[in-house]
Amino acid sequence: MKADDRWTPERAADLNLNDLRVFCAVARRASFSAAAEALSVSAAYVSKRIGVLEAGLGTRLLNRSTRRVSVTEAGEGVYAWAQRIFDDVEHLVTEVSDTRRVPSGTLRISSSFGFGRHIVAPALARMSDRYPKLALRLDLFDRLVDVASEGFDLDVRIGDEIAPSLIARKLAPNHRVLCASPAYIERHGAPQRLEDLARHQCLIIKERDHPFGVWRLQRDGAVESIKVSGPLTTNHGEVAVQWALAGRGVVLRSIWDVRPLLEEGRLVQVLPGFTQPASVWAVYPGRLATSAKVRACVEFLQEEFARWH
Repeated sequence: MKADDRWTPERAADLNLNDLRVFCAVARRASFSAAAEALSVSAAYVSKRIGVLEAGLGTRLLNRSTRRVSVTEAGEGVYAWAQRIFDDVEHLVTEVSDTRRVPSGTLRISSSFGFGRHIVAPALARMSDRYPKLALRLDLFDRLVDVASEGFDLDVRIGDEIAPSLIARKLAPNHRVLCASPAYIERHGAPQRLEDLARHQCLIIKERDHPFGVWRLQRDGAVESIKVSGPLTTNHGEVAVQWALAGRGVVLRSIWDVRPLLEEGRLVQVLPGFTQPASVWAVYPGRLATSAKVRACVEFLQEEFARWH
């Protein structure tokens, strides 16, 4: 008998939803220990609940080895059904309870290192005061997160290239600018044309939606690209800004990050006619389009980020 023959919505009523959540956590992370950490339980508990779920379904859901955990064919079918069940449960709660007015439960949010730390985290702390029944979890990454497959409800990201399969709500306008320290400009001069950047020391950030080593900039609505290089590269925007402040080169960074440094004169904008559009977005999967807690978070962040202007 195939897994799909055994796994039906009717059969789901006899199963423990918590066991399904544990299984999904393991499947997403390919690790019992990583799932245990994410769920704040022990690895032994995770192993036990997976065993109970497999026994109840009469099939193996995971292949275990000393190095990795992988999902079986039957497990893929169970994972797909589990996602639908969790969506249905959330919609049920939304329809019959007061969550439309008072969001509750856990909201899993992801963002990038610098923006997440300095902007998103303080905003979420204030949001927890407004919605005390809502548990907020924030994870920060130096890469683009697949919100649908990695188990996040919402990704707060900078950059206008968003997959059409996702819902995107604009939180605030933003753009990236080129800048360097006065000391660097004194030693090397300021670039006068975009192509001049090819001979300058550029501080390259391997970060989320950045094409590594290629800066795509706009001037008067036209897009131009330049291949840049330099002795210093990093995956952390804050490090690149610190290098720029130390006179190590030219950096391309969001205006939200460098505006105070420009105003203080610690950095100087170069090639001011060139910018890179990079608005701030709340991105989430279509299955959460009617989620009260996602809507509450998006609206709160829009209020918070409106203070920039």
